[in-house]
Amino acid sequence: MAAVDDLQFEEFGDVATSLATNPDATTISIEGPGETPRHQPGPPRSSGREEDDELLGNDESDKTELLAGQKKSSPFWTFEYYQTFFDVDTYQVFDRIKGSLLPIPGKNFVRLYIRSNPDLYGPFWICATLVFVIAISGNLSNFLIHLGEKTYHYVPEFRKVSMAATVIYAYAWLVPLALWGFLLWRNSKVMNIVSYSFLEIVCVYGYSLFIYIPTAVLWIIPQKAIRWILVMVALGISGSVLAMTFWPAVREDSRRVALATIVMIVLLHTLLSVGCLAYFFDAPEMEHLPTTTVVPNQTVIAAKSS
Repeated sequence: MAAVDDLQFEEFGDVATSLATNPDATTISIEGPGETPRHQPGPPRSSGREEDDELLGNDESDKTELLAGQKKSSPFWTFEYYQTFFDVDTYQVFDRIKGSLLPIPGKNFVRLYIRSNPDLYGPFWICATLVFVIAISGNLSNFLIHLGEKTYHYVPEFRKVSMAATVIYAYAWLVPLALWGFLLWRNSKVMNIVSYSFLEIVCVYGYSLFIYIPTAVLWIIPQKAIRWILVMVALGISGSVLAMTFWPAVREDSRRVALATIVMIVLLHTLLSVGCLAYFFDAPEMEHLPTTTVVPNQTVIAAKSS
């Protein structure tokens, strides 16, 4: 019965000693129910991949946030559905405004501030405030320029409010809509492109316009050089927020398409800034300029009354 004698239980001592005597042996660790499994180190990750995860977030965190959003979503015809877009506290709004004023190189604005809870509260009120600030500052600037002229009579230009509202809200909604559609189209062509939701893009554009609120107030100063310096500073800050946010979403595409996309984003932002300055502040007021009437020399003969 040699085969029966081989099937015997043996009591092993230290695992290290057993492995030293028999290095080819296989060990199985059975842990108790109260013990936590030890973390096994995975394969080393490249620095480029770590940078991508830091900028855009890994897939697990994105899935967790998307599932969290799905749990609290409601049908679009209910009031609760639209209430979630304004479910943001003051601290989050101020934090996002600070992030738009102080862009951090290498950090993604959507990933750092927006993706956990995108909102429409901040973008809506930023655009509304910017509309009234531009209209009021434009009227005050016109008044200060013509102050002291005897022929000038101040008339409030309420049309500037409607014009500013049309320009600002069209830019804050139509441009993100076009960019969102473009990213979806390129995502179908290049599978590795990171896509943003429409709400996230609107949120980025809305908060990037905050810098123009104090800039429009300072545009009251009747000096063109100061105005253009202010618009360049505001354009540099807000444009860098947009460029650093959307560059990770297009850099996996062809280099020509990626550069053209970023250039178009910055170009449209530049047209908005320069257009607002030129129309609301530097536009010549032709109706208020003094007019002179040239009367040709005429010989007037007055007949004496008899």
